[in-house]
Amino acid sequence: MTDAAESLTSMEFHPQPQPGAARPWAFPAPERGALDNGLTVLRCHRPGQQVVAVEIFLDAPLDAEPEGLDGVATIMARALSEGTIERGAEEFAAELERCGATLDAHADHPGVRVSLEVPVSRLRKALGLVAEALVSPAFDADEVKRLVANRLDEIPHEAANPGRRAAKQLYKELFPAATRISRPRQGTKETVEAIDAAAVRAFYDAHVRPASATAVVVGDLAGVDLDAILAETLGGWTGKPAAPRPMEPLTADDTGRVVIVDRPGAVQTQLLIGRIGPDRHDAVWAAQVLGVYCLGGTLTSRLDAVLREEKGYTYGVRAFGQVLRSDGEGHGASMLAISGSVDTPNTGPALEDLWQVLRTLAEGGLTDAERDVAVQNLVGVAPLKYETAASVAATLSDQVEQHLPDDYQGRLYARLAETGTVEATAAVVSAFPVDRLVTVLVGDASQIEEPVRALGIGDVTVVS
Repeated sequence: MTDAAESLTSMEFHPQPQPGAARPWAFPAPERGALDNGLTVLRCHRPGQQVVAVEIFLDAPLDAEPEGLDGVATIMARALSEGTIERGAEEFAAELERCGATLDAHADHPGVRVSLEVPVSRLRKALGLVAEALVSPAFDADEVKRLVANRLDEIPHEAANPGRRAAKQLYKELFPAATRISRPRQGTKETVEAIDAAAVRAFYDAHVRPASATAVVVGDLAGVDLDAILAETLGGWTGKPAAPRPMEPLTADDTGRVVIVDRPGAVQTQLLIGRIGPDRHDAVWAAQVLGVYCLGGTLTSRLDAVLREEKGYTYGVRAFGQVLRSDGEGHGASMLAISGSVDTPNTGPALEDLWQVLRTLAEGGLTDAERDVAVQNLVGVAPLKYETAASVAATLSDQVEQHLPDDYQGRLYARLAETGTVEATAAVVSAFPVDRLVTVLVGDASQIEEPVRALGIGDVTVVS
């Protein structure tokens, strides 16, 4: 025996580590409270999360924008970080940078969201800056003019993006023209050009107030006197309560049809197939989430198994459900959609196979194996999804803007784990009926129009 071999035989190996028992996990429950000015506060202590995430939801929905000023909510949201009465834009940005903080704001159909991330040691200073932006925004005329110009520059780029162009057309097709939701979230060239500092100020004065806002604070709050910090910062925000704003039920025309947005010479066709469905308040939501995931939520889904792996038409096709707006009283709705892109010559065959996947699903249903994989991917990985304070804060803010109870997300995961294969099948078949889908195709009409007509999936219209 060689010296090396003898050394190996005499070597002592440490025992191989064994996995421990999985620790129980639940989505963190927030503590709810309110400040004297009416601002609702949700706080969530997350040990070890030294970067605190703050989300402030403002009840300033897009359908509150004045007629002819679509996009003013977006400009207002962007202007909140462009200086205050106390500090100019450059000084305000420098103060945020000294805190190591990032501040963002955006407008969507439910309202405006202001998002802050900052090291916990600088929370007081950064939250003071956010409060300053909410209490005394400058809305300087030159800054607003610059933001308007920036937004106008974005619009042609969005029109050139097949995915954005398809979404714009789908909303236009589904919803009545008189409704705000039928038009682009951030406005059109004509409406954005009409926005000035006075319009931004008027929208702010009408809709931004603490009594209709909610602040979500998530992070390691051990040793942090959050009550004192909130009182010193957001507690100084004042404003009169607003009268409740009625929300009309959403209506949509999901008559089966195809709209081709002509892009001569396009080598790919962007497809977006959709209709509206129930929001998260509906009892079917959990089963729908599970079924839609089995249909097109991941690389192992039915759509990818056929269109990507078997046929090679695409790099991926996804099915999803996205809440549009909700008031908890039956007036909400979600967008149910299938999205992806395929090479131009195979647009017709790909759509034919996609419809066949939907028909097969309705005839034979999901398998228990598909259901089990979906549950593992949706529920089993949830602890990883919510590792950061920002992800928890964003989900809690989603619950706020959709008028859901604070424990909703935790109960949803429990419901997903309990949902059976038959229930998930029924939900996804109901979500995507083959004869009630609006299909938008962005591609070369000269090559795809006739093959698509031959499929018989609805009347075909070509637009530019």
